[in-house]
Amino acid sequence: MNKNTELENYKILVVNAGSSSLKFSLVKMPEETIIANGLVGRIGLGLSEWKLTKNSQKMSGELKIANHSEAFNLMINKLLEVKAINNLNEIGAIGNRVLHGTSKYKSSVIINDEVLNDIKDYTCLGPLHHPGELLGIEGGKKALPDAIQVATFDTAFHQTIPSINYCYPVPDEWYDEYKVRKYGFHGTSHRYITETMQNILGKREVNIISCHIGSGASIAAIKNGKSYDTTMGLTPLAGLMMCTRSGSVDPSIIEYVARRSGKNIEEIMDDLNKKSGLVGMAGFSDWRDVEENAKNGDIKAKLAIEMITESAANYIWQYVRELDGRVDAIVFTAGIGENAAYYRFKVIEKLRLLNIKVSEEENNKIAGFKDVKQGIISTRDSSIPVYVIPTNEEIMIARETYDLTKEKVLKKTR
Repeated sequence: MNKNTELENYKILVVNAGSSSLKFSLVKMPEETIIANGLVGRIGLGLSEWKLTKNSQKMSGELKIANHSEAFNLMINKLLEVKAINNLNEIGAIGNRVLHGTSKYKSSVIINDEVLNDIKDYTCLGPLHHPGELLGIEGGKKALPDAIQVATFDTAFHQTIPSINYCYPVPDEWYDEYKVRKYGFHGTSHRYITETMQNILGKREVNIISCHIGSGASIAAIKNGKSYDTTMGLTPLAGLMMCTRSGSVDPSIIEYVARRSGKNIEEIMDDLNKKSGLVGMAGFSDWRDVEENAKNGDIKAKLAIEMITESAANYIWQYVRELDGRVDAIVFTAGIGENAAYYRFKVIEKLRLLNIKVSEEENNKIAGFKDVKQGIISTRDSSIPVYVIPTNEEIMIARETYDLTKEKVLKKTR
């Protein structure tokens, strides 16, 4: 029996766990086919909701789910019910998205006791994400004890960033004792876009500016195929103005608001993470609502759009300089980047001094919900081509999990 035959029913469960949610995709490898995906929401918060999609078949429901272990069991049972899997042994591994790996983890790793303890220790750097991710890993252990677990860190891809770009001008002991530096996030998405553009352009050492613009947003400068700089920092709050996050602001604001309002640091950080950005300025966190209100004359919505697109354009300008002006492509991806033609138009409009122009026809025809989902939206005479490319973090996680685990799975089957 050859290797391909032994792995022909090898499936990877990709998990993105939050404090009260569990998103998942079942991926058949090595074909990289998504068989089913779904989510379990409001875990432990009374009546929970669940959804599962397999091809055109959609299921959903509500019931009480106390914890992530119960959510995992529900997910597995539904996958069996729709025959996405015939038995649990078909799931050879679980690929877990993990927010923070500090500078220690430069690639995905199989989770052992050391890795698990590190993820727990790094909770101080990812307090909003790590508790849920740890619950997801534990739920996976209980539901699929024979599956190999892998951690894919959002920070890993950015560990090639040089010190001139990751160091902050703060007391040196902050770095030595507290690990204060730029780490960057959305690394799985930026890596997927980099590999996709390497294939499209037919070369490994690509210089691109990858714009992951969703509810969370970051831009990365990719130099010679590696991350060279990125907008997010110690945490995902830094950098671009986002849907609910402020992006980078004067840090003295925190002390000032604390003195004036009586709020503590946790409350102010919650405001900056969840009540700022588009929702803080325009009252809506969804780009579509803000765009609609701006078209109807809402002054606050108009200002929010100018500011959020200005934020992106400024970083693109900066990264063109950091790449010495040698840029193979600018790429828009993620929810807003893939679907919001007006957002893309406004950003590129602010880059006209770089002689980059948008083809209105091409820009308006591309979106995830349209027939054309990717392509070039810049005019032929633009100095830098501008692409829209759908990201696929689930496939990237599955790909890395498969590479790490396939030999171990082969040994089990022999």
